[in-house]
Amino acid sequence: MSMIYDVSGVGVIEIDTLIVDSNGTISIKGEIVPGVIEKIHQLQAHGVNVVMVSADQRGTANHLARVSGMTYYEASNAREKEDILLSLGSKNIASIGNARTDIGLFVQSKVSIATLQAEGIHKDVIDHVDVIMPSIVDALDFFLDSDTFIATMKR
Repeated sequence: MSMIYDVSGVGVIEIDTLIVDSNGTISIKGEIVPGVIEKIHQLQAHGVNVVMVSADQRGTANHLARVSGMTYYEASNAREKEDILLSLGSKNIASIGNARTDIGLFVQSKVSIATLQAEGIHKDVIDHVDVIMPSIVDALDFFLDSDTFIATMKR
């Protein structure tokens, strides 16, 4: 299964895998953002494979993946993150992050989102994402609400 959006002026966009970063994205200062686990479970219920790829700066990624039901891959730089994305074997991947190391994910994703939360966003990210959201919960809702997705992505 996957999420399928029929976007005016663009065509059908299908998402079967969502890659999220941990630090500054699904967690702030090592603590998972309230509402994230529920949203991840909703996406998983729609058949989306949600995985975390992180450098694990704060040492909390394994715990975050375990409590949210995601597979975790450790990657220390943008190239390693990109390699992990490519190894997943899907052409229908979306990604969410905030750091310069996430650019490797963004350039290979069908849809990419940057979140601007308490840990900030690196300026170089802006040129490589499709959408900028104020929070991870908003970013996850973006995929769950097809009207929001289509309205933002259409030409």
